[in-house]
Amino acid sequence: MAVAAGAAGGPYPKFWATVGAKPARRRPGVVDDYEWPSGERPLRIVVVGKGGAGKSVVAGTMARILARRGRSVLALDTDTVPGLALSLGATAPPTPPLLEAVEPAEGGCWRLKEGIGPVRAVQRFSTLAPDGVRVLNVGDHPLGGVQPVTPSAQAFYQVIHGLPEAKALRAWTMIGDHPAGPRQTTHDWAPYADTMLVVVEPTWKSALTARRLVELAAAREAGVFPVVTKVTSRGDAERVAEIVGLPAAATIPADEAVLESDRLGVALIDHAPSCAAVRAIEDLVDRLVDGKVATR
Repeated sequence: MAVAAGAAGGPYPKFWATVGAKPARRRPGVVDDYEWPSGERPLRIVVVGKGGAGKSVVAGTMARILARRGRSVLALDTDTVPGLALSLGATAPPTPPLLEAVEPAEGGCWRLKEGIGPVRAVQRFSTLAPDGVRVLNVGDHPLGGVQPVTPSAQAFYQVIHGLPEAKALRAWTMIGDHPAGPRQTTHDWAPYADTMLVVVEPTWKSALTARRLVELAAAREAGVFPVVTKVTSRGDAERVAEIVGLPAAATIPADEAVLESDRLGVALIDHAPSCAAVRAIEDLVDRLVDGKVATR
């Protein structure tokens, strides 16, 4: 992105000064301004981790499960590789819809057009996925070539920083899928999220990335829960816990159905809705909804 890396005042001070806005305040947002009945509080989650750990599968399957239960779900795809679209069973748009939401600003930056805020952006520029999930996309690179996605990415960044205070979206569950590694987490690409699911497979590289993400989550005072994937034995989760410094909040078993759905290019929940991996994700969703997720 053509924005300035920052010191004090946020990661992109020049960017925010140019577009005449500011990042979201460090508060939970309008969700916490309301007393929700038991089990009805909308989830605000971002899924992070090293590449290949299964972030998009977890995020996309969770979104579909929650939408099937009658929730309004907004999936926030922060990756320019359309992994979340695949895991949702959707098709990424050929060009980023948010390109229509921005106009040039000073300093090589882009700002939202007048009259476009977070609610209108979701209404006009999100796309529909199966089970009624709405998807707001940072800007996938099209299959036919690479086009600049900076305008769309800057629009996306401004929109997500308005989501915590968007009263019209207060009852919506939001699930974000970050690219691999800690960069987006460091630069506050999930201000809407009060819960961070750190997806980690039982390898040293994945666990070391997860440890860094856990540290970042603690710094921003988000709830953080490691989710260990590709588990073949109890020792896998225990080994990850030793490296990360937190026990697993959930484990997802190694499942051939995950690999097969990826080979076929279809969503896991459509390919094998009763497989062990989907059942484990459903259990995680149940506990998140009930407020009973804890590291264990």
